[in-house]
Amino acid sequence: MRSQTRWWPIAGLSALLWTAAQVSAQETDWGTYTSAAVRAFQQGHYTEAGTHLTAALKEAERFGSEDPRLVGTLHNLGVLYEIQGRYAEAETLLKRVLAIRDKTLGANHREVVRTLNSLAEVYNAQARYAEAEPLFRKALATRQKTLGQDNSDTARSLNDLGVLLYRKGKYSEAEPLLRRALAIYEKTLGPENPETARTLNNLALLHRAKGRFANAEPLLKRALAIHEKTLGPDHPGTATSLTNLASLYRVRTEYAHAEPLLKRALAIQEKAFGTDHQDVGTIRNELGVLYYLQRRYAEAEPLLKRALAIYEKTLGPDHPGVAKGLNDLATLYRDQGKPTEAESLYTRALAVWDKVLGPTHPDLAKGLNGLAGLYLSDGRYARAEPLFQRALGIQEKTLGPKHPEVAATLERYAALLRKTNRAMEAERLETRAQAIRARRADEVPAH
Repeated sequence: MRSQTRWWPIAGLSALLWTAAQVSAQETDWGTYTSAAVRAFQQGHYTEAGTHLTAALKEAERFGSEDPRLVGTLHNLGVLYEIQGRYAEAETLLKRVLAIRDKTLGANHREVVRTLNSLAEVYNAQARYAEAEPLFRKALATRQKTLGQDNSDTARSLNDLGVLLYRKGKYSEAEPLLRRALAIYEKTLGPENPETARTLNNLALLHRAKGRFANAEPLLKRALAIHEKTLGPDHPGTATSLTNLASLYRVRTEYAHAEPLLKRALAIQEKAFGTDHQDVGTIRNELGVLYYLQRRYAEAEPLLKRALAIYEKTLGPDHPGVAKGLNDLATLYRDQGKPTEAESLYTRALAVWDKVLGPTHPDLAKGLNGLAGLYLSDGRYARAEPLFQRALGIQEKTLGPKHPEVAATLERYAALLRKTNRAMEAERLETRAQAIRARRADEVPAH
């Protein structure tokens, strides 16, 4: 099973700091509330930040409908809502801000582009990629033109577009954008800035998706060290780095290293967001997968069920995160000998992935593999074989012929061939799989 960890939106911090720069000259209740919101936000105390921003908004409404203080407060509140998973509210506020800023500042103004990017993040978080991508690309083009190629805002756009392309399974397009963003951040903000850590995390997740686990680990460790130093050990950004590193340990079967990191991350996120936030669901799901892989089924099942419920509540039924939750719970049921329940969940997961990500996404191949494995274990070989074939085709095209997940699919398909008395065909697939494994002896694929 594959982790889909949500990226911590550092953008919100930038937005709040922008408003904070204006606060120092304001001896008003609005300024007091906004300063308090900035402090709370920086500490990861998002509920407290929201309380202060709501109070600041009430004060700012006295300044006029197009006053920069009001518009800045609306923007900051929209960014905070996105972090909290309150996407509909975030979208409404950011659209309002975008209309005002576009009118008063002009389409190419730095704050207009910042709002455009924030709105795109709201869409991206909801897997509304067709709406997010043109906004990210517009923001990037404008920043490159007005700020230059080596500006930190340009790096932000490169990073965010890279994340979107990663989520769409376009790894070869995402990687150069993330590498360029990282280089700019290191040059402009320094090697120990939270923005640098954010892109380190994202590039590491891309390496992991491409099966380059050894490349991912030092980036994840560096990101975690930066977050612990700059944000503190109990900040949600630190929790995200903990989760990402734990997920890598899990796919490398280093379970003893993964579990304490996940438990620490869960405690941080539940304190920051409560028990029903998407990021809490992500960690519960990751813990459930970890326990499943250790055959701790009684511990895994409630975690996976709870994670799925959180995903469905916060993301809606047609989100890749929901599909992942369905797929992971289905795999548990499959191995528990509950084929009817497993098949239903696999089918639902495949429908969501196909609808949202398309027919050639690597995550869809995982679902095809899972359902094929169920049919294989039930002796429904005729139904399993085309699923293995389709999964293999997707993986070879998107991940490359030497990816560890290709090896895993070859092995499962070979098992089917042996059960259907096609030993020579099976041997060819097994030989291919063994060659891949030999080149990657220290790394294993995600389940």
